[in-house]
Amino acid sequence: MAGIKRKSTDPSGSQTKVKSKKIKVESQTGKRSTKHSDTQLAKTPKKSKPVDESDELVESDTSGDENGLYGFSAAKTSSSGSPDDDADADADDPESKPTPKKIKQEAKGKSGKKELTNGNHSGKDSASAEKKSSALAGLNAATSREAHAKQKALAKERKAAKPNAEAIEQLKHLWERLRQKTNVTKEEREDLIAKTLEIVAGRIKDFVFKHDSVRVMQSVLKYSTSMEQRRTIARELKGEFKLLTEGKFSKFLVARLLEKGDPEIRSMIISEFYGHVKRLIHHPEASWILDDTYRQVATTEQKTRLLREWYGPEFSIKGLGTDGPDTSDLSTILEQSPEKRKPIMDYLEGQINSLVQKKSIAFTMLHDAMLQYFLTCKPGSTESNDFLEHLRPDPTLKEGEEDPNINLLKNLAFTKPGSRLVSLALAHGTAKDRKVLLRPYKDQITDMAIDPNAHHVLLAALAVVDDTKLTSKSIFGELLPTGDSLPEKVLNITNDARARTVLLYPFASDSKWLMDEETRERLSELYAIRGLTSKKDPNIRQQEIARAIEPQLLTAVLARTGDFAAFSFGLQFMGEVLVGAPEVEPEKRKKALEEVATHAQQILDNGNHATSHGKNMLKMLVQGGKFDPKTKKVVPVEPSLGFADMFWGQIKSDLMSWATGQGSFVIVSLVEAEEFVKKEGVLSALRKGRKQLEAAAAAPAQPDVKRQKKGKGADKGHARGNAGARILLEKL
Repeated sequence: MAGIKRKSTDPSGSQTKVKSKKIKVESQTGKRSTKHSDTQLAKTPKKSKPVDESDELVESDTSGDENGLYGFSAAKTSSSGSPDDDADADADDPESKPTPKKIKQEAKGKSGKKELTNGNHSGKDSASAEKKSSALAGLNAATSREAHAKQKALAKERKAAKPNAEAIEQLKHLWERLRQKTNVTKEEREDLIAKTLEIVAGRIKDFVFKHDSVRVMQSVLKYSTSMEQRRTIARELKGEFKLLTEGKFSKFLVARLLEKGDPEIRSMIISEFYGHVKRLIHHPEASWILDDTYRQVATTEQKTRLLREWYGPEFSIKGLGTDGPDTSDLSTILEQSPEKRKPIMDYLEGQINSLVQKKSIAFTMLHDAMLQYFLTCKPGSTESNDFLEHLRPDPTLKEGEEDPNINLLKNLAFTKPGSRLVSLALAHGTAKDRKVLLRPYKDQITDMAIDPNAHHVLLAALAVVDDTKLTSKSIFGELLPTGDSLPEKVLNITNDARARTVLLYPFASDSKWLMDEETRERLSELYAIRGLTSKKDPNIRQQEIARAIEPQLLTAVLARTGDFAAFSFGLQFMGEVLVGAPEVEPEKRKKALEEVATHAQQILDNGNHATSHGKNMLKMLVQGGKFDPKTKKVVPVEPSLGFADMFWGQIKSDLMSWATGQGSFVIVSLVEAEEFVKKEGVLSALRKGRKQLEAAAAAPAQPDVKRQKKGKGADKGHARGNAGARILLEKL
């Protein structure tokens, strides 16, 4: 064997050990050719010397090649004789010494026979290897199945040893059916809920802290129609809601109770948050439950108590005296206790900074706290300037580099207190500040326009930013795209109650028909500030924006006149656009007015609500301007629209149906229009139909069924006729 050498040789030794070594050599070394073996045997005429059994085999540090032993030849050499004997035999027999030519022939013969031997044995070896591998694979598979079976059995035993294991298995069995959204009847679902509550009765706390059984309770709360069942669950969990809120899975149970519960359940849960707001708002799981509670389900009083804990420990520790009003308005608190200003402001600033640095910036509570801090700062003071400095992004950052304040500003815009904070920052900021504050909202203008809170930020920018090119490009550049998609986009924006306020603000400002009371209050707050921080006249600012977007709006009106005329918002939109900025695109405006004139009858026949807005729009276009409530007069636009002549050409043949029907006041406006030169023709046609006008003026109007049901104005409805017809009779 390679690496084995003998210490000594003894003729009296046995051959048994050598034979065993030969077998081992065959199993570990490569096969040599048979011819080579015969040649080697022929070269050993002398009798081999036996090896002494007492001699030890010592492992050599050298390999078989170094010792002169190769494969089978090495084995046979060790059995037939020592290498020294072979060397003596070769030296005694001169014929046995090979010549160079003979060496080449023997080498060639050896290699050929070796290849033949390998080819004969390769098929047998592969077949035997496949048999061995298949047998081994079967053995491994059987062993693996047994191991998995043992593992499953062990896991089952461990699971069964846990507390309430049997009850949890029963709950899971019921849950498999209960959680199905379909194919479960109402009676079956109620039965499943009753069985579940029967199993957990009196020990719900043992199940709600486990990730699997707590899901069963969530399904019970989701599908239960009995408020008493929900109260039972909440009462058993009383005192554990704070801990449940911090759980990765149990927090959803608290969320479900807040969603499905009544004021008693919600009060029970929220009361356990008092005194722990600072801990919960920093907790990775509980923070979202606390913020959702503050934003969606908490009452005004509960919100006040939760927000006050941001002002210092004395507002969170029960029993400490907090003199002053019970309010979350920080300005009011500091007015009552001015000596507490520094500790409260420092504590609040630390709370805000800790969350901002952790990038936990989406919480409404955080935005409300930031708003309270900014409202307390005096405008232009060091506190106010420092706050604005921390709020605005770094203007030196290049494209691709992200500033943490960018995400903060995006999140602020979509909450009620956050949108107010951004609006105030725009109003108090310089021209450079406003540009930097608007930059993060690129590519989000459309989403902001339809959001109930974020559209206030866009209105604030339109109201206070003096750079109208900036607002026209940054805001309306996204709202009014170029190309074939423009008419459809404008139609969708007009049909949205919030987005249309942004689109029509340059034309209608803060009109009551356009904005709700809350939005007008927000703008009034900004108007008071912009008088100190903005230089441009508000009317000039609006006119410049209107001129910038007028061509695109006229294109949309011209392309989809019939669609805009089909609903009330569209009619209001067309009226404002066609009257606003009349000096822009006069040819396109004229074509749009002609389209509106051709749809006049459709506008009148839309229906009660749409017809009312349609009549107002037609009156405004016929008169050539808007009605000023202060002067009680119509203010005509320059240059004139010329819509009265277009309208008269369309309804000339149906004049009496308009004068005696719902469009009577449109005819009154036509007669009163100062720039309409064909008044006499209209009056002459009305005189011919005087009897029809008298009949319409004297006839009772159609009774209002809704008002009659409410008991309002039933008699008045029958007493009056067509008021527009009466006015026309007076003019005749």
